[in-house]
Amino acid sequence: MNSKKIVITGAPGTGKTVVINQLEEKGFHCFHEIIRSMTADAKNDESSKDLVSNPLAFVNDPYQFNISLLNGRIEHFKSSKNLDKEVIFFDRGVPDVLAYMDYFNQKYNDKFIMACQQYKYDFLFIMPPWKEIYVSDNERLETFDEALALHECLMSTYLQFGYKPIIVPKSTIEERSTFILNELNLA
Repeated sequence: MNSKKIVITGAPGTGKTVVINQLEEKGFHCFHEIIRSMTADAKNDESSKDLVSNPLAFVNDPYQFNISLLNGRIEHFKSSKNLDKEVIFFDRGVPDVLAYMDYFNQKYNDKFIMACQQYKYDFLFIMPPWKEIYVSDNERLETFDEALALHECLMSTYLQFGYKPIIVPKSTIEERSTFILNELNLA
């Protein structure tokens, strides 16, 4: 089946995960974010427990960490092709890897760019930064100001690859998920 692939992204702490969970509760198939568990694993493997905003500070090889992240997102995309679903949601997409690498001034090769060109989503929803709901935790290490800057990197990266972002309004979880479904003519 040629499913519609919908990516929901945004800076840390914008409400992506709770909206993804809401969509899943409504019966939609959702691929969940993988970086939170990767960051937690990397932190547990290192002796330093100091909080810093860059999760790459916890890994021995930041480039390999990003390759693993890219491959995980590509695997989600490929797996979606085997599902008999009309619509599939993704908590973050392949271009998110480049946006974060840009934010942290990391170099990347053509493999990253080609992945963004090859694995294209049908729709892009972006959750804007929202100070009133922002909370840091053990895997969300960024400050709110860093989240604002990451939002700009995400917007820039997705626009670079031809996406037309749909900004999800700040409101309740139910209203946000309904907004997304209305935009997709699924409500």
